[in-house]
Amino acid sequence: MTYIGAEEIVSPLGQNTQENFLAVRENRSGISLISDAGFNKESVHLAKITLIETSNKFEFLLVDILKKISANIDASCILSERTIVIISSTKGDLDRDIADPFGPSLVALVKRFKLANQPIVVSNACISGVLAINAGNNFIKAGVYDHAVVIGCDVISDFVLYGFQSLFAVSSTPCAPFDANRNGITLGEGCSAVVLSNTKDIFKNSPLKLFTGTSANDANHISGPSRTGEGLYRTVKRTLEKSEISPDEIDFISAHGTATVFNDEMEAIAFDRLHMSGIPLNSLKGYFGHTLGAAGVIETAISMQMMRNNLLVKSLGYSQSGTSKTLNIVTENMPSELNTILKTASGFGGCNASLVFRKI
Repeated sequence: MTYIGAEEIVSPLGQNTQENFLAVRENRSGISLISDAGFNKESVHLAKITLIETSNKFEFLLVDILKKISANIDASCILSERTIVIISSTKGDLDRDIADPFGPSLVALVKRFKLANQPIVVSNACISGVLAINAGNNFIKAGVYDHAVVIGCDVISDFVLYGFQSLFAVSSTPCAPFDANRNGITLGEGCSAVVLSNTKDIFKNSPLKLFTGTSANDANHISGPSRTGEGLYRTVKRTLEKSEISPDEIDFISAHGTATVFNDEMEAIAFDRLHMSGIPLNSLKGYFGHTLGAAGVIETAISMQMMRNNLLVKSLGYSQSGTSKTLNIVTENMPSELNTILKTASGFGGCNASLVFRKI
């Protein structure tokens, strides 16, 4: 069995998990209008961590989150040869070194914490976070490592923001996933971590059970999702089959929900094909923005908090269905017994990933 726990988050909503979940519970958003941030000094809605002012924000966040994680587990595990640190990120620290956006930060991390193993970077578009958790789980199940610290981190750079603006994918207002009036993403930045282990003894607080997750690529288009939801359909179907879980055992779905017209429609079609459209579902992008490679880890951590607190959190920004297939979007916070949660992610190039975790 693989256990998952010790979740930590740093975002515009707070400096730790407790602050972030309190904000989400109160339906507060980290999105604000940032003056002169976009191309040609355009003001853009972003979820930006304004309290951290450093030229090496990416490295700062990695070090900070690993310090926080160390306080939640047996700290000696961090130094162990049986522990691997996995970093999920789409672009790393582009502003520091566009030719090597990960190298300097990884060197600093190894030196600061005396890591026995060189960290691994998983960079596969917006499924990086879920994919990194699945990779850590696979390492543990194969006996390669006993523990995995999975850190998702991305910061907003001109390169990324201008790129999405060039695709006309950035919303003129805070993003509204699955809503009829949605018109694009809101970029965000943040850092989150979870710990995976083959033993629950290393955790200071009770962990959850992590099942074997999967990924699938439908190779539909370099940036446009499949119109039939094929990749998402395949990964969720395989994850449920490998986990020996039926769709009706899922209590909640933490969807990708970017608030682009095509992504949200694709997800609705996929969940309809899976006969899962009646399961309560939300997108957390209205709280954190789209944090790219960090999204899968941040949203897993918040979903774990939802499970621990038996609370369904509303999908911020949603008011009217904007997809051809009806989804059971959570429109108000609701107390609910959450025992099994499905987390999904989708990204450029047709990539999709999913995982399931459950109370022990």
